[in-house]
Amino acid sequence: MQLLVSPRDIEEAKRSLAADIIDVKKPSEGSLGANFPWVIRSIRKLSPKPVSAAIGDFDFRPGGAALAAYGAACAGADYIKVGLMFDGASRAEELIRAVVRAVKDEFPEKKVVIASYSDWARLGSISPSDMAPLAARAGADVAMVDTGIKDGRSTLEFMSEQELRDFCKLNRDNGIGTAIAGSLTFDDLPVIRKISPDIIGVRGLVCGGDRDSGIREELVEKLARMVH
Repeated sequence: MQLLVSPRDIEEAKRSLAADIIDVKKPSEGSLGANFPWVIRSIRKLSPKPVSAAIGDFDFRPGGAALAAYGAACAGADYIKVGLMFDGASRAEELIRAVVRAVKDEFPEKKVVIASYSDWARLGSISPSDMAPLAARAGADVAMVDTGIKDGRSTLEFMSEQELRDFCKLNRDNGIGTAIAGSLTFDDLPVIRKISPDIIGVRGLVCGGDRDSGIREELVEKLARMVH
């Protein structure tokens, strides 16, 4: 299991280097808020670890998502991550295919991460179990679950341990990886370890519980020891 930590700027990235993946995002712009390309570029130059970049919580705008994904790849991100903030399997597949093509036509070595939300029912968006096979069929590399509304409620409040195990198995059976995120706490770690996704993603946890605060290096190091 790898630890992904989401800094919002270069100073936070410096405090996140105990993680396995440095995930650039802009928390003020949403769950998967996109940061500036120059921030991605500067963190890519700094980090000896793989760099991920969120490109946004998208409604059905496949052209916009594809262009944003291409921009993040050009800025140096190794993982390009998009959230599906809408419903409908055919529309979801169209957007996923557009993002995958935008990245992999020029950068076949880069990874595409497709996120849906554990709180999909209150968002009216596609469920993780409906999204995952579409992501695999379209050539994405990782299917992710996160919380869309950041109100302190954890993914484990919206999906049971068994549902998350089933999500991991579905992805394994389809040949792609699994990432789990969404306002996780230190108390959630024993359950997450049992579920054993490929990647666990955090921000608020290593900010002391408030994702709008700054990342604390000692919490990243503590979590890295627990995850590994």
